[in-house]
Amino acid sequence: MSHQLHRGSILHFPRSTLNPGEHYQYWEDGVLVVSQGKIEFLGAATEFFAAQPDAAQLPIEQHQGLIIPGLIDSHVHYPQVEIIASYGKQLLDWLNTYTFPAERQFANAAYASAQAVFFLKQLFAHGTTTASVFATVHPQSVNSFFEAAERYNARMICGKILMDRHCPDFLQDTPEQGYRDSKQLIEQWHKQGRALYAITPRFAPTSSEAQLAKAGQLASEHPDTFIQTHLSENTNEVQWINELFPDHSDYLAVYEAHGLVRERALFGHGIHLTDREYIGLAQAGATISFCPSSNLFLGSGLFNYQRALAEGVSVALASDVGGGTSLSMFANQADAYKVCQLQQTSLSPFESLYLCTQGAAQSMGLADKVGNLNVGTEADFVVLNLNATPMLSQRVQHSRNLSDTLFALTTLGDDRLIAKTYIAGQQVYQQGQYDVATDI
Repeated sequence: MSHQLHRGSILHFPRSTLNPGEHYQYWEDGVLVVSQGKIEFLGAATEFFAAQPDAAQLPIEQHQGLIIPGLIDSHVHYPQVEIIASYGKQLLDWLNTYTFPAERQFANAAYASAQAVFFLKQLFAHGTTTASVFATVHPQSVNSFFEAAERYNARMICGKILMDRHCPDFLQDTPEQGYRDSKQLIEQWHKQGRALYAITPRFAPTSSEAQLAKAGQLASEHPDTFIQTHLSENTNEVQWINELFPDHSDYLAVYEAHGLVRERALFGHGIHLTDREYIGLAQAGATISFCPSSNLFLGSGLFNYQRALAEGVSVALASDVGGGTSLSMFANQADAYKVCQLQQTSLSPFESLYLCTQGAAQSMGLADKVGNLNVGTEADFVVLNLNATPMLSQRVQHSRNLSDTLFALTTLGDDRLIAKTYIAGQQVYQQGQYDVATDI
């Protein structure tokens, strides 16, 4: 594959930091060089062309917008895309009324394949290039997803839901069946190409102690896999945990008892945590997926982002579609800002962007691969259109600095912001159309 040169304004966070507003790199006129799907050079255009004057003769893609790393969504349900914007339920009613009937359809492999393709296209159209994805209880839902992701060469995380109680019969597995199915899927997909597997108990109430033990066995046998589930999203859910697991001190302790709290463990929500649970998450190196859109929409509560930071807990941003109302990580940044405002703290636009790029990648152990534009990482990036709407265009023209521009993008942005999306250096989306060469 020949070298690909991209020129334009470029922004990223090159390393892990507690102060993204001080530790970013920005070039108003920068160059990004891609070779064989990886980044070979990143820096100022003047520096690049001074060192390699012959490069000026090469084809250069000139971008008018802002180049940033591909966005990362740390918690999303691909079977729930079709029920996004469903009215009027809180968490437990939402599952029974909307989620479980939708997931039943994924027993049909052809249906799962069509939905996987639609979902991936929508991720790319919203600028998301990596996501930690819940499938359904059906193994074919995972196969369909990874097959579609493989066609695009996208770095994706996915797992089959484990669920053996408190759900419809048509969505139940058993501890042994869930273990066998997950084991086979891990062996088939984990680290094959850019696929990564996540052991996925839906949440503790829908798994028996026996099933959680089998999930822990999988985690022990495959320590480099991910774990994804839910934690302390809703007050009624937390009360239910206390009734179902009276021998455990709190919600997190249920997962701890079964070896499911460690690095690369992603816990959706984490709103109603005890003091001990913050400490347990931090000590284990586990991550909370902050799902602001979903938490507001379902009335679940306000995630205490500042408390999590103070306790040393890793945090990544997430859409949680379909409880969340948008796959756009910019829309979710805007909701995260509002959640923090309601708790008398302001989330800077640098920090919110960090939470769905380098910060998410660092939390997920993927910063050597995605989340930034460092030399040697995989060339997943997006180009933002700063004139996506008349309102945004006028607002950006009056921006005082980069922070002001980013805040305008966060507050006013949605999928219209995304001009182009690249996966491993190959364009997979352009606003209004998909690249024919990689369309499925």
